[in-house]
Amino acid sequence: MKNKILLLIEDELDLAEVTKMRLEKEGYKVLTVPSGEAALDLIQKNLPDLILLDLLLLGMRGEELCRKLKSNDRLKTIPVILFTASVSNIPEVVKNVGADGYIMKPFDPTELIEKIKKLIGK
Repeated sequence: MKNKILLLIEDELDLAEVTKMRLEKEGYKVLTVPSGEAALDLIQKNLPDLILLDLLLLGMRGEELCRKLKSNDRLKTIPVILFTASVSNIPEVVKNVGADGYIMKPFDPTELIEKIKKLIGK
């Protein structure tokens, strides 16, 4: 069985590295990029099984990127978990952009892994 590929789009490099290490411990292959633009380039070359998407990115914001992914026939089935600390109406944002869930920062690693397993398994 091949490892599931997760794409983490996070501009806080320390948080991205800690999250990547935790997810790799669970057996996932994790790719990280700091921006929506870099994510679009990477996705064209290497389709991930799931995307963890920070909402507050420089340049293209997470909401815009999620809408682009979910409106693309080739990419719309990839589950997207919004990864954020500062959105008070996150359930509404999830619905509006077509995401498959969310996790608030600071996050519980066990909760994150459970959400990922629920969406794509191990």
